[in-house]
Amino acid sequence: MQYEINDQEVRSRLTDEQYFVTQHAGTERAFTGCYWDTKEEGKYHCIVFDAELFVSYNKLDSGTGWPSFFESAGTDSVIRKVDNSYGMTRIEALCAKCGAHLGHIFNDGPPPTGERYCMNSASLKLKPLDGQT
Repeated sequence: MQYEINDQEVRSRLTDEQYFVTQHAGTERAFTGCYWDTKEEGKYHCIVFDAELFVSYNKLDSGTGWPSFFESAGTDSVIRKVDNSYGMTRIEALCAKCGAHLGHIFNDGPPPTGERYCMNSASLKLKPLDGQT
């Protein structure tokens, strides 16, 4: 179930880049986001409405310059949508809670899923695993 987005309220809480990425399907430049190379353990949440999206043990080093995961935190955390922009067909990843643009999903990931969720750091917030300080 997606929540109604109050654009003015969301814009006031996000940086310009976070707003552009999540609300206008933007993409941050490769190797510039804060999570592309982080090894910290935790849960990755949507920057807009705090829904849990990914866990660090599903993160992989894709070499692409964006944080990548081989599966989401749950079957209902990420929505897939066909994206035909820029003359190509891709699968867009959206937050199931609020519809924020997260990145894209590709079929070149490792087992067991064979998928690579290529996300924008600007759409994510890393929180410690339960019980960590």
